[in-house]
Order: sequence, then structure tokens, then C-alpha cells
Amino acid sequence: MIIDTHIHLDDERYREDLDALLERAEEGGVERFIIPGADPDTLDRAVELSEAYPHIYFAVGVHPYDMDKYESLDFDAYLSHPKCVAVGECGLDYYRLEGSDEEKASEKARQKELFRAQVRMAKKHHLPLIIHIRDASRDSKAILLEEGAEQVGGVLHCYNADDELLSLAEQGFYFGIGGVLTFKNARKLVDVLPKIPLEKLLIETDGPYLTPQPFRGKRNEPLYTTLVSDKMAELLEKSREQMDTLTTENAKLLFNIS
Repeated sequence: MIIDTHIHLDDERYREDLDALLERAEEGGVERFIIPGADPDTLDRAVELSEAYPHIYFAVGVHPYDMDKYESLDFDAYLSHPKCVAVGECGLDYYRLEGSDEEKASEKARQKELFRAQVRMAKKHHLPLIIHIRDASRDSKAILLEEGAEQVGGVLHCYNADDELLSLAEQGFYFGIGGVLTFKNARKLVDVLPKIPLEKLLIETDGPYLTPQPFRGKRNEPLYTTLVSDKMAELLEKSREQMDTLTTENAKLLFNIS
């Protein structure tokens, strides 16, 4: 069995054929799914799906791109739900910063403030974190350590092979590996993968984005985690069955999924 630990099933691009998509996944051995809470506007859809399907879970969080919606989200109302397994997708993303130096500094400060708030929320509710980091490794690591996030742990979603973050494995954090591993230009991730402890590896799609080869450019879906597992098995000289079992047990442990 594979657990897709990061799949945006609440996205409109899955609405028309969700049942067929889930059936394809389950026939391929992908049997559980975690929807990260990135946009408060689609969170109710994520909750509805978790209630309608026994093997779908969700998380509650606000992505750095949606900071303006943070105040409208009643975290406590969702975090008590029995299918809620994490806080996130939260973190820092400096990739799209625009404007003057002063404006960029202001946006960075706001992102840091909301990231810290969500780390504290995770600690309050004893839930792990789903962490988004892009062009902000040093600041992200500092916040996680300063806020004591190792008390609840979490996953570095779509891990980008940044050496700055690799040491977080020693603090109990996991590393989400997705379709990028199959890309021709993923040499750095390919090189770093063997350095990640096996007990800290997770598999994800980030669907509908980051579709692995040979389907790159098309909508991503949970079934394609099998391609990621195949590539991981090849690079780590393990069997596919070993990778599936290993990453599934890791996901169960982190997200407390029985």
C-alpha cells in the first residue's frame, strides 16, 4: 500500500472524475490520501471528502500565498475533527516576492508571523506539520527550531534537496518526495536522496501539480505515486515492495493513521 501524503483532492480539477481517479489509485495500490489545507476557500470541500470516503484525511493550514485569508479561518473548529491529521500546508515562500525592498521585507515578516502562529497551533493540538518551503530554507529552519516544532514533527513537503534542511532529519522531521524525483533536471535531489534516513521518507504527489515522467505536463493524480516509488526503489537499491511498506509505515506513524 502507498499513502499519498499530499494531494489536493479539493481542487476543482478533480471534481468531475474523482471516483474514477480514486478507483484507479486503489487498483494500483494507493489506498490512503491526505489533503493539505492550503486555501481556506476549499477547506470545507476537503472536510466533505474526508467524511464521504473512509481513506481520505485532511489537514488545516494557510499557504504563504494565501496569507490574506488567514484571519478568516477558524482553526479550532476544524482541528477537532476526527479526520484532521495535521496543521498545514504552512511555511515560507519567497519565490514570488514583488515590489520594493521595503515591501518585500514586510511580506517576509508577515509570512514568518503566520508560520510561527501555525507551528504554535500544531503544538497546542498535538498535530504534526505539513511544511512548504521555497527559497526560504534558512528562515524556515530557524523558525521550526525556535518554536520547538520538533515536539510534534512534520514533513518537509516537496523537499527540494536543500542541504540546509537535511539536518532536520535529526530533529524528527520527514521528507516528502514526489514527481520531481523523476525529472531529468533533478540531479541534486537524486544525489541527496540516499542521505535521507529511510525511516524519514514519505511519498506524495502534490497533485494536480508536479506530475512525474512520463506524464509530465498532464494533471497529476495519486496513482502516479507508484512511479515515484519505482524511482526511489531504483535509486536506493530496494524493491518496490520495500519502498511501499517503508513509506506507508512512516506516514502512519507521523500522521497517527491506524
